[in-house]
This record gives sequence, structure tokens and C-alpha cells, in this order.
Amino acid sequence: MSTPLIPKATFKAIWQQSDWPNFKAQGLGVQDALLRARKKQGEVIGQANAIGLKGAQELIQSRYIQEIIATSAIEGEKLNLDSVRSSVFRKLGVVLANDIAPLDKKVDGLVDILQDALESREIDLNTEKLFQWHQALFPGKINTRSRIKVGDFRDHEDPMQIISGRQGKEIVHFTAPPSARVEADIKRFLDWFNKTRPNLQVATNSKNSSNQMDGLTRAAIAHLWFETIHPFEDGNGRLGRAIVEMAMAQDAQSGEKLYSLSEQMMANRLSYYDALNSAQHGNLDISEWVIWFAHACELACEASCEVMKNAIEKSHFWAQHSDAQLNERKKKIIQRLLDDGDGGFLGGLNAEKYMKITGSSKATATRDLSDLVESKMLFSVGHGKALRYYINIPGWTHGLG
Repeated sequence: MSTPLIPKATFKAIWQQSDWPNFKAQGLGVQDALLRARKKQGEVIGQANAIGLKGAQELIQSRYIQEIIATSAIEGEKLNLDSVRSSVFRKLGVVLANDIAPLDKKVDGLVDILQDALESREIDLNTEKLFQWHQALFPGKINTRSRIKVGDFRDHEDPMQIISGRQGKEIVHFTAPPSARVEADIKRFLDWFNKTRPNLQVATNSKNSSNQMDGLTRAAIAHLWFETIHPFEDGNGRLGRAIVEMAMAQDAQSGEKLYSLSEQMMANRLSYYDALNSAQHGNLDISEWVIWFAHACELACEASCEVMKNAIEKSHFWAQHSDAQLNERKKKIIQRLLDDGDGGFLGGLNAEKYMKITGSSKATATRDLSDLVESKMLFSVGHGKALRYYINIPGWTHGLG
């Protein structure tokens, strides 16, 4: 992980504090941030129930895909969208027609980790599971940059440091605990993670529910704690976010993926690094980190609500035009415009773009577009070479003002 942050050399790392790892999150704003996130979680669940099974499955599939793409993008790795889509659909048991996406073992490995994190939510997390996940990250046991130790904790004597900057002008942002401490630190982390699992807390604290740890706070602590230990030579960020996925699934008591936290972490990447880095220095009061994490969860839920809103609008559109007689060309272009969303089809649709997408002649494109406008599925703006066509959905502005 690299970040342009100013190094915190004047502050101790939290693992060097005498009361490590007794985290506290009781600062001003924590409860408000958690309540806002919980409200948005409730909205996502309510909307998912409202759109029905098919719509909810489409949301889950899209969140899986975004999670895989974003968790790699945070580390600077760009994955092939078609490969991710194909792998996610296979794992979810969805059959794709004409699936010719290239197979990618690294993508499959990431999807396996995410699915396992969700499906294993009711059992203890252990070192064997972490090693399996790590092996899935690096199929073939060789990193493209250098050989690394795969499926086991780091054991080198050199300090494990998070560094950015050019060679000779590196900035050290964080130094993790020595390798000799990793095994003991991970054992302590896993003991805490398993003992604080929500369903265990309910059973243990049935007479005193106030003793139960908030699930979002627990997920935030789990991510920070794991990233601070930094137990592997590489892949710690992706595994740390997989642990977040498990913690959130345990909190929800469900393996349904209705939103993507990694997508928000990627969208606010510098803020994510800043919050994490700040929490890893100073004292054990991590209130600001929990507030940041809860806000990321809130934003992730808002993004899912927007996806579902679009799904509802698309459903209404098709219902409104259920009697329309569409050939394959028209169906293809309408579906493309719907999938791209409001303003997603950059510059609007014209005859030339229609010809390219459908493989039709100019005369056919012009005739088809005229038919779609007449049926009110599309509307047009401009004249001559500036003539553009847009999907006709109330509320979609297409950036036209």
C-alpha cells in the first residue's frame, strides 16, 4: 500500500503502546456516524425486498463484481472486467450465453476468497483459512514482481514497512511489528475476532445486551488490527478487506452482498489511507477511524440504493413499453442505453454510434432511430450532425441540464 501522506515518525505505532490492543471508540460523533450507517443499511435491505428476487440477485451480482474490481484497484491492479464478471457469475451459479471471457486464476482466487468469507461467517476464522486465502491470491506461488512466501506468515528479519516515493526519497508511513511477533499477534487477533462474533455474543450476553459490541465498530477494528499486524509479505490489504466482508456478514447474519465497501474505499482511496495511517499511530482511541469506516459503509449503501433505483426505473420502462415490437438491433441499443444509466452513454447516441453497435447500415440506423423516437422509447435533441438520441426515462437528465 502506498500513500502520499506525511510520515508519523514523531508518534509511536499503536502496536508499540503499552495497552495494545485495547482499542477505544467512544469519541464525539461515533454514535451518530454508526446510526447514519445503520439507517442506510436498513434502506438497502428494504429496497432489496421491494424489488423482488430477480432485482436483488442483480444487485448482489453487481456488488460482487465491484468488490473484486475495487479491492484490486486499491492495490494498483486493474482486472479485466469480462473475466471478473464471468468468474462471479460462475461462482454464483449463473449461466452466461456466449461466455468467452478469458480465464484468470487470480480473479477466480479473489472471488473464491470473497465467497468463502461470506459463506464461512458462522464458523471460527483460523490461520489455516488465512493461509488458504493467501494461496488463492497468488496462484502459482510467484508474485509478478518478486518471489514471496505464499500461504504462510512473513519471517524475514528486515522491518515490514509501508513505503511510498521514488528510490532514494522513500517515505516510511508505517512499520509493522517484527516478524517474530506475527504468529502471537495473529493468534490474539483471531481469538478476539471469534469470541466477539455477533451470534456468540447474543448467546453469551442474552441477559445483558449492552455488553454486545456494535458490528460496524467490530468490523472497523478487525480491519485496522489485521492491517497493523501486516502478517504476510504481500496481499495484506485484500485479505484485510476480506475479513471486513466476513465481519459485516456476521453482523448482518446473512451472506447476501448488498453493497461494496471496497468500492467506496477505492473511490476515496487517499482518504482511506489517511484514516488508516492516522489510526495506526498515537494512542488506542480509534474513534476517528470508526467514524470514517461507518461513513464509508453509509456511502456504500447509498450507492446500492442508486443501483436499485435504476433497476426499478428500468423495470418501469419495460412495463410501459411492453407492447413495443423490437427487432434485435433495437433491443440491443435500448438495453445498452439502460445499462449505461443516466448520462452514462457519453455524448448521447447518434446514427454513427448506432451503426457501430448494431452493425447496421446508415439507412437502417436512421429508420430504427426514427421508430424508437415515435414509440417514445427515445427522444432526440439537436439537428443535423448534432442530432442526438437519449433513453426516455422520467428523471434522467443525461447531463443536458
